[in-house]
Amino acid sequence: MTYLTYIIDNYSSLPDIVIFLHAERYQWHNDDPLYDGVRTLSRLQLTYILEQGYVNLRCVWTLGCPHEIHPLDHPADEITSETHADQVYAAAFKELFPDAPIPESIGVSCCAQFAVSKATILQRPREEYERYRRWLLETDLEDGLSGRVLEYSWHIIFGKEAVFCPNAEVCYCKVFVLCDLQCEDEGHCREQYTLPPFSTLPEGWPWSGWDGAWQNATVM
Repeated sequence: MTYLTYIIDNYSSLPDIVIFLHAERYQWHNDDPLYDGVRTLSRLQLTYILEQGYVNLRCVWTLGCPHEIHPLDHPADEITSETHADQVYAAAFKELFPDAPIPESIGVSCCAQFAVSKATILQRPREEYERYRRWLLETDLEDGLSGRVLEYSWHIIFGKEAVFCPNAEVCYCKVFVLCDLQCEDEGHCREQYTLPPFSTLPEGWPWSGWDGAWQNATVM
């Protein structure tokens, strides 16, 4: 909702690049050894964002890539507390993108943090973003499900294919100028990102580690 409201309210006066991200500095999904959003932002290559139009702030494939949602496999007959985004995505997609065919698969690195150029945003009229926001306000889906649908739709809104999972090693180099990473496969470079054991970082992070002991964050 916040992302859409920003676009709608500032449609006529957008900066050249808009970065959409969550509020806290340290978050488990920040693509950094310390999960540090400041370090992530400090490395962003603005010229590359302008060239690409849309850039995900996560290069790692952990959660979301290469295939997170299969809209056509298990549509929900009714919505319950156990309903997964897979089961509602097809119906939601038809409402959000009525003129587009429903993709067989959706893949993009989580978690709805990205940079997008003004030119890319303006490829859709303001009315489109207003319609997306109305859908959020009026849908019968509970917030967790409607939010997950949008999380896996932003890249489509901004012109990328339904499966948008660039090679992680190339992504780190192009987006963050981290060009000497040792990567295990096309989606993972463990020295840059490891999925943490919990989604909430310890109090005192990054100087206090998972076991509560002091750690030297300057060398991480």
